[in-house]
Amino acid sequence: MYKDKPYFAPRRTGPRLRRRRILYGGIALFMLISVWYIVFGNWKQPGLRTPDSAKGEELWTWVQSLDETEPEYNGIVPKGIDWSARREKVKDTFTVSWDSYENHGWGLDEYHPKAKNGKTMVAGGMGWIIVDALDTLMIMNLTSRVQHARSWIHNTLQYNQDHDVSTFETTIRMLGGLLSAHYLSTTFPDLAPIANDDDDLYIEKAADLADRLLGAFDSNSGVPFASVNLNTSEGIPSHADNGASSTAEATTLQLEFKYLAKLTGEAEYWRVVEKVMQVVDDQQVKDGLVPIYIYPETGQFRGNNIRLGSRGDSYYEYLIKQYLQTSEQEPVYKEMWDESLMGVRKHLIAYTKNAQLTILGEKPSGLDGALSPKMDHLVCFLPGTIALGATGGQPLSQAKKSPGWTQRHDEEMLLAKELMKTCWATYLATQTGLAPEITYFQVDSPAVMESDAYPDSTLATGNRESEHKELPFKSKPVYPLEDRSSKWREDIQIHAQDRHNLQRPETVESLFYMYRITEDETYRQWGWEMFKSFVRHTAVVEHDNHFTSDDNTNGQGTSRIVGFTSLSNADTIPPVQRDNMESFWMAETLKYLYLLFSDRDFLPLEENVFNTEAHPMPRFQLGGDLKTGWSRTSRES
Repeated sequence: MYKDKPYFAPRRTGPRLRRRRILYGGIALFMLISVWYIVFGNWKQPGLRTPDSAKGEELWTWVQSLDETEPEYNGIVPKGIDWSARREKVKDTFTVSWDSYENHGWGLDEYHPKAKNGKTMVAGGMGWIIVDALDTLMIMNLTSRVQHARSWIHNTLQYNQDHDVSTFETTIRMLGGLLSAHYLSTTFPDLAPIANDDDDLYIEKAADLADRLLGAFDSNSGVPFASVNLNTSEGIPSHADNGASSTAEATTLQLEFKYLAKLTGEAEYWRVVEKVMQVVDDQQVKDGLVPIYIYPETGQFRGNNIRLGSRGDSYYEYLIKQYLQTSEQEPVYKEMWDESLMGVRKHLIAYTKNAQLTILGEKPSGLDGALSPKMDHLVCFLPGTIALGATGGQPLSQAKKSPGWTQRHDEEMLLAKELMKTCWATYLATQTGLAPEITYFQVDSPAVMESDAYPDSTLATGNRESEHKELPFKSKPVYPLEDRSSKWREDIQIHAQDRHNLQRPETVESLFYMYRITEDETYRQWGWEMFKSFVRHTAVVEHDNHFTSDDNTNGQGTSRIVGFTSLSNADTIPPVQRDNMESFWMAETLKYLYLLFSDRDFLPLEENVFNTEAHPMPRFQLGGDLKTGWSRTSRES
């Protein structure tokens, strides 16, 4: 099955491996020749030179007419919306983004759409953009572009460079992207079908990469090092933080390696990532909330900083998603999720001073320290994840009928809705309608916490039978036309150094989950308003062969959108543009928008899990060596 084998000693054992070892000498020679070609040869395949000007001109004309064709949104979802037409606009935006990269940056890992250049992370490229966006191409049924990407992966992509890479980023983007491409191409043959696509290209590349990443787990505790050398498979401690790894990064590898174990039957992929979860849980942190750094050699946490923003976020996300990935057959992860979510509600949920917006704060000095009323944009993954955990991905109307539905589930759904509203408010608070990277909030002193607002909630009483009615504590309106006297904007504070917008996906991701679960089209409309702001303000516009971000050309001359870029300042008009397109713009943000405007039964939540980079994978059953190999120690101590 495996055509691309690593020449270093793999960490899997068994008869199949021993039989393959006799091939290593020839393979090593082949790889040396390949490396020479990658470094010194003409490794850059030319792009397809796809004609992007037509779509770019159409988008430019469309965005120029938005103010006339669509009235200002006032909090009411218009009737009779053609969501399929809106989905096509997202597809057009993706196509322009992809074609710009394909024509001017093909094979590069970093792309600058204004300068039309970029660079690779390692010799020959990591496939950072191509592999990350591949499943979006499939989902959008862009067959010729899938064929070109697949050809590059087959002919050019290698993971044998003598270079260190991020264990986490490489896993979620590259390994996750390859696994998702395998899943979609084999399970949904009508999505971007490729003629004679009958081999195991994606899974072979994934297994080769995973074998190289396994070296990151060779620490005394089993907690992975922050980086790994692709060529030697040697784990490398972080150069910062006294060698500690990010807790989120160490615990956000499980979905990918577990799915690969299911596909290949190689149980070691499963065991190494499962061990990390046991090491973390054995420390019995208070209320399920973990510090954001962990030492690989000892397995002990570093510091007391508690947050669900950077370095903390996806630990919690992968608790509930591991439970769902294995078809709810690993209750240990559901137990850990429930414990952590109750801890979040007890220690981190607070309310703003004027509009009582629900916020998720941080505890930089530990749970006994002061609350910092700060939210990274990254935190906005949580509303959708809470709703996913409460319902398992089912429609809320159906989930509420289940015998296990309790008041705690009602409270969690209200929390998800209110946090979603706060994340949406951070978009409304800027001049471009695009959220800053970090937002601070004005709160009372001391801050009003959820336990203060809900004295009778399940925080104190545990699960109670649901009364199937809305809970009382809600934020005030955040729409100017709903309540002209509202002071909600005074609750939001954006610091100068935090005004940048990287086209991040977390808020749109949560909108996708919230719509799929609640079936409330308000969340679709919020996503549409965000999408329009992205197209208006992050577009790279070429007018008479000159770049401009000024929308006041009045259609004179030949103008078209030739790409999209992140912003240095999203709180001014015109915005200050950077010159960089992050891979998650195409891999996540546009994918989630496309799925938000798609029918609910397209890649349904009940049958799929999305990794933290938005790569869909199937739910599956446990069996054989693939089972929960550990249990929690007693909490009494």
